[in-house]
Formats: sequence, structure tokens, C-alpha cells
Amino acid sequence: MSQPLPSPSPQQESFYRKIVLTSGTILAISYPLLALSTGVRAIYQFFTIGGLGPGLSGLAALCYLTAAIGFAKRQAWAWRLSLAVLAFETVMTLLIGTLSFLYPELIGRTVWRHFGADYGFFPLFQPIIGLIWLVWPETRRAYGLLGEGGARTEES
Repeated sequence: MSQPLPSPSPQQESFYRKIVLTSGTILAISYPLLALSTGVRAIYQFFTIGGLGPGLSGLAALCYLTAAIGFAKRQAWAWRLSLAVLAFETVMTLLIGTLSFLYPELIGRTVWRHFGADYGFFPLFQPIIGLIWLVWPETRRAYGLLGEGGARTEES
């Protein structure tokens, strides 16, 4: 039988809390900016390049915008929407990032190409940070998914 994990010390909890709160601020700023830059890129590519790249960039921009709205709206449905979008975004970044090395001419230049290298790899690590932030108990409480003692609420 396995031993339960020890509880973190108050200093560790404070440190983790600061990291998570800072991550939330970074996400609230970076997602709308990434949605705008990726959306503009998709429109530009659509008229100049064509191919698969503009469609993938447009899909990424839609993901970023949807996640940004989910971060801003503190309701259970928004939390679920953001969780689903960030999971999808993570899968797409890994899938398209891998395919862009195997079939570069097919994938073209998209935000997910080479795991987001054109965007400082933000498309790779940003959804993972977002997922961690969303499942953090304090965040779940803010969305009304956890009660004070950490118990799930009836609507969650």
C-alpha cells in the first residue's frame, strides 16, 4: 500500500501560489496578443501564400481567442471551454510541430510549425501553462468549481 504524499510546507505553498498567479497574469496578456498576431498572419498568408499554412494559423488564432475569452469569463462553462481548447491546442502544436519536420512543404509556415519556433515556442509551452493554471485549486474556486474546503460544487 502506498504512503500518502506529504503536504507542502507553507513556504512551498506560497511559492507555488505566486507562480500560478503570475502564470495567470501572463496568460491573460499573452493569449489575446497571440490571437491578434496569429490572426493577422493567417489573413496575410491567405492572400499571399495559400496552402495549408493559413488555415492552420487561422485555427490557432481561433483557439487563442477562445481560450482568452475563457480566461476572462469566470464561470464553470468558460473553464470547461478553456480546458478543452487548451488540450486541443497542445495536441495540435505537438502534431503539426512534428509533421512540419517530416513534411515541411505540406505544412508550410504556420504558428505551430516547428513547435512554434517563429513565436519563441510560446505555442508549445503556453497551453501547458494554461492547463496547469486551470486545474489549480485556487483557479477552480475562482470559476465556482470548488467550494471553500476543496469539495466540488454541485454545478461542477
